[in-house]
Amino acid sequence: MLTGCADEAPPPLPELVIDPDRVAVAGLSSGAYMATQVHLAWSDRLRGAALVAGGPYGCAGGSLKTALGPCITADPVAPDPGRLVATVRERAGNGDLAPLSGLAGDRIWLLHGEHDGVVSKAVVDAAEAVYRELGDEAGGLVLSRHGGEFGHVLPTLDAGADCIEGGTPHLGRCGHDAAGEAMHALYGPSTNVAAEAGGELRRFDQDAYLPEGGDAQLAAEGYLYVPAACAAGQACGVLVAFHGCEQNADKVGEAFVRDAGFNRWADVHGVVVLYPQARSSYLPLNPKACWDWWGYTGPDYDTRRGVQLRWLAAAMAALGAPLQ
Repeated sequence: MLTGCADEAPPPLPELVIDPDRVAVAGLSSGAYMATQVHLAWSDRLRGAALVAGGPYGCAGGSLKTALGPCITADPVAPDPGRLVATVRERAGNGDLAPLSGLAGDRIWLLHGEHDGVVSKAVVDAAEAVYRELGDEAGGLVLSRHGGEFGHVLPTLDAGADCIEGGTPHLGRCGHDAAGEAMHALYGPSTNVAAEAGGELRRFDQDAYLPEGGDAQLAAEGYLYVPAACAAGQACGVLVAFHGCEQNADKVGEAFVRDAGFNRWADVHGVVVLYPQARSSYLPLNPKACWDWWGYTGPDYDTRRGVQLRWLAAAMAALGAPLQ
């Protein structure tokens, strides 16, 4: 169910009992880029990341032109993993990202469709290469790479658009439970069956967590899914699920936050799911409501100082899962 009426101001996030060892991030496309930024910013507080059709950290280097070329199509050249690893190493050393030791033991789950006509395989290859090298430096992480017969979508069992052709709402009817596989990779396998979501999907006030004087280019409202056990006081994990471009609630309604598949498995794993919502704009230029992985919110967008990351840190602290 969805709590609250559409014409009521949404409440702030509830303070829940959160297990700090069971906090992770996930995302599709621009959401995967954002999840990667968040993971490397706070890998010392997060257990891992599930990334669908996403590229490597720092790929755009603050340039929309680079973002739209090498970081999506690998044209004219694919991202250079060695250069990007050096960027992460430098930023981790000066405190803009978490220390590399925070990656030790983290779980990285990568997924890319064999028919993805938007994000090139070479881009995902670069993301895998960056994580593998960083993981080796950190003392090891658990990385798995997966594919399948689908396009530029988050594969679901039976919700969304055509599995190969894709399109709005960028979920694909593929008979493939990607959300379940991602959550098993992040939180451990489960033999329980996730039939349907039995918790509450709540709206919350995103403006309450804006940094003073900052505009994170977010919608006024976000969503939080709370399993019944978590609402009753059980210690639960958190998954932050970042939508892709043109997959925000203003564009697709509640398709992503209800139908992606994370909520059913959240009940099984004892995890609340935070669904932040970006907003579209023309100044700065972000008409598709993508997350900031090229710099439209400012030059520090992919570090702990970035306004969207600072917003997330404030929201997570309110929820009971501080990142800093």
